[in-house]
Amino acid sequence: MHSPEKEWPRAAVLNIVGLCGRHLGEHTPNLSAFAQKINGGHQVIDPLLPALTCSAQSTYLTGKLPKDHGIVGNGWYDRELNEHHFWKQSNRLVQSKKVWEILREEKKDFSCANLFWWYNMHSSVDYAITPRPLYRADGFKTFDIHTQPMNLREDVKADLGEFPFHGFWGPRAGIASSKWIAESAKWTEEKWNPDLSLVYLPHLDYDLQRLGPNDSKISKALMEIDQIAGDLISFYEKKGIRVIILSEYGITEVKNVIYPNRVFREKGWLSIKDELGLDYLDCGGSRAFAITDHQVAHIYLQDESPRFRKEVRNCIENMEGVEKVLEGDTRKKGGLDHHRAGDFVVFSAEDSWFAYYHWLVDSLAPDFARCIDVHRKYGYDPAELFVDPNISFPTLKVAKKLVGKKLGFRTNMDLIPLDANLVKGSHGTRPNDPSDCPIIMGHGIKPSEKMLPSTDVMGSLLNLFRK
Repeated sequence: MHSPEKEWPRAAVLNIVGLCGRHLGEHTPNLSAFAQKINGGHQVIDPLLPALTCSAQSTYLTGKLPKDHGIVGNGWYDRELNEHHFWKQSNRLVQSKKVWEILREEKKDFSCANLFWWYNMHSSVDYAITPRPLYRADGFKTFDIHTQPMNLREDVKADLGEFPFHGFWGPRAGIASSKWIAESAKWTEEKWNPDLSLVYLPHLDYDLQRLGPNDSKISKALMEIDQIAGDLISFYEKKGIRVIILSEYGITEVKNVIYPNRVFREKGWLSIKDELGLDYLDCGGSRAFAITDHQVAHIYLQDESPRFRKEVRNCIENMEGVEKVLEGDTRKKGGLDHHRAGDFVVFSAEDSWFAYYHWLVDSLAPDFARCIDVHRKYGYDPAELFVDPNISFPTLKVAKKLVGKKLGFRTNMDLIPLDANLVKGSHGTRPNDPSDCPIIMGHGIKPSEKMLPSTDVMGSLLNLFRK
């Protein structure tokens, strides 16, 4: 807890996911006013590659590239376990020193609160709140949060109510989750006065992917997050707390889906398991396979012969929408030379993205494909933001399934479409237009025409505590 005797200022960093310079204007009066008031504007960040949540956040908080901190994406393939991992939460996965740990070495009793930034479990911060479902023995999943200290969980829920998990991810993802997170940030400040508060506000991410950045309906999402951000800025500034606003990436419009695993299957390189009449990908038995992640795909090889490697590279380069393939020295130069990364790290053009689908007939898709299942899928699946448009009376179907669950019946929430073309926005590669890139603004940020390297963001955070 911060005490008046401390000699350094306090600060809050608001991570508004998907925010770009093009969004500052009539629909974001609070953010635009803040940008002009503090040093006269915003600074464009040169996006980290891959421009993904977990990688970008880890770089911002460590000042290191993925080759050093190890976060090569939101997911990766573990070659020793022969298992893929997505959206893991242990902070120990980030293999570099974090900003609060550096500040703690310089300033005795320095305190930090992490409110929904990723890799937030069992970290060295003082106060943490993060989403964490409870996976029960009977097969049910109960939505909840994890906190540090542990007793904080019941305290914050008693004051703010249950975290609206339905608003954090899935077809109902929207403003409710960002509003709750913002309130939890104020709640944490009032109770603990941390020196540094890291606050994650994901709202823009949802409709920018569902609708695309050029849809007129995006104005509503901008106004909603602007109101929440403006309220937080006012709250912190009244307490003399320095504020920085930043984003991890910008989202560009997409019109082309790339299916690398389907191509590899047609080549005979995938091992497919028949489980109860459905097709499952056997990664460990496949000669080559893809773990997909927005506009990035990690291609892992079990057959490492030079001849096969060359054949796979030629295959990748001939896929429509692929823009760049990193391998060997280029992977190292790109800051992705880490054992978690694929043998090839592939980036799409900004109007394309990679889907994980490996089945050739929808009736053979794995049971989890039609569900919200962020851990078992072999890639990030933005189709989870939609209810299958082919379902007649979807509201009624959802209601019946929810009633069944409440009565104790096990049910499969198979509501997600298998049509990747529904997705209209994505991220992960470097946009051509700087106005589609992430930004940073606030205390100590001096706008310039030169982009700020992602690895320099941590320096801006450290500067918050210099008088």
